[in-house]
Amino acid sequence: MTDEEKKIRESFEQRTWAETKSNDAWSIFKMMGEFVNGFEHFSQIGPCVSIFGSARTTSENPYYKMATETAYLLTQKGFGVITGGGPGIMEAANKGASAGDGKSAGCNIKLEFEQDANKYIDEDKLVTFDYFFIRKVMFMKYSQGFVVFPGGFGTFDELFEAITLIQTKKVAKFPIVLLDKAYWSGLFAWVKEVMLEKEHNIAAGDMDLFHIVDTPEEAAKIIEDFYQHYKLKPNF
Repeated sequence: MTDEEKKIRESFEQRTWAETKSNDAWSIFKMMGEFVNGFEHFSQIGPCVSIFGSARTTSENPYYKMATETAYLLTQKGFGVITGGGPGIMEAANKGASAGDGKSAGCNIKLEFEQDANKYIDEDKLVTFDYFFIRKVMFMKYSQGFVVFPGGFGTFDELFEAITLIQTKKVAKFPIVLLDKAYWSGLFAWVKEVMLEKEHNIAAGDMDLFHIVDTPEEAAKIIEDFYQHYKLKPNF
């Protein structure tokens, strides 16, 4: 490489680095805007439960019907419902909340393959995010419980972040309920046998941070029982 070519390359690298720093700095304001928008929409939402699960679940799937029923039961106990705003389990949960005349909120996310918000979300309680981490903050900040249906990597991400934050006492303990023992039991058998008993990477008490059940009634009861002594009252 000639001296002139080196100078051109160095100039290009310096310019690219400067542009990157500038873009990084300005992106902070975009993040702040998403936080402010989320806080403004959800700050008065009242007691809510976040319901997670696969966006690929069809309306004919038994899990779809279970999510609809779970959301409906929660609204009858005074809770609103928050979802990721998209199709599948999210749509089912918003549908159940709407059928129960409860508040139905959605934290939608912009994706390359376009995730459209489902039609069962209250118009004033739909926010669309660019950043997954900001979206997860909204779930954590404005939920009094998590109900988790079978799903993929995104569902696992949300589930294990919640468990981690409770485990490390970064948030107050709240109920986490997983629906369908057949789907979840193998994973958490491995957690117990390998993570806990063999490698000692978690404490025995960490296995009490979640419940695995089979019915919507069980899920709703666990959340209701947890909060009985708090006398929570919706402020929608």
